Amino acid sequence: MKLDILAIGAHPDDVELGCGGTLAKEIKNGKIVGILDLTKGELGTRGTDETRRVEAEAAKNILGVAVRENLGIADGFFLNDKENQLKIIEVIRKYQPDVILSNAPHDRHPDHGKGSDLVNTSIFLSGLPKIENGLAAWRPKKHFHYIQWLPLEPNFVVDISGFIDTKVDACLAYKTQFFDPNSDEPQTPISSKNFTDSIRYRAYDLGRLIGTEAGEGFISRSYIGVNNLDSLL
Repeated sequence: MKLDILAIGAHPDDVELGCGGTLAKEIKNGKIVGILDLTKGELGTRGTDETRRVEAEAAKNILGVAVRENLGIADGFFLNDKENQLKIIEVIRKYQPDVILSNAPHDRHPDHGKGSDLVNTSIFLSGLPKIENGLAAWRPKKHFHYIQWLPLEPNFVVDISGFIDTKVDACLAYKTQFFDPNSDEPQTPISSKNFTDSIRYRAYDLGRLIGTEAGEGFISRSYIGVNNLDSLL
């Protein structure tokens, strides 16, 4: 299966929080989308790697994603090394996405920045024919980073008007991770009601700034070209 878009996250729920609205919109527009989780999120304070697996599958179905894989590399301890690069290269070449979306370049959680760099390195290496793994070399046309905990300044904002509910539903599929007044698990920075509310209000604020209902911001490591001024909102 060839993918139009592959969204990669260090942990299950990163993709939904960072670009769930954009993925839902692209799927509605006929794009074939996949998700790759680098780790199982096994070091998360709440829930287990098994509950995260079940929740990730539920979120996948809410978004309408065609395929979701988990590399199972070490949560918290993974490195931008040959072993992990080769794992990501295999997935990139297998699905041949035109666009890859990945973690924020730097963030509160160290895994987000590490995941961002690991994916960026792997994208470059995936295009080198002399790295042989039985699959044809492939380098996506575009690689963008979604924004996570820190309010990083985006290079562009995608209008997700009409898809904010789908984004929120996909995020809240991770029931163990977010606000639950009846939970007796430890509190974390993302288990507060304010954080759950922020999924909407941050999207609404980005929408306000571009003159739409809601938006999701992205960062590019390279210049962004447009065909003409009519390509802009």
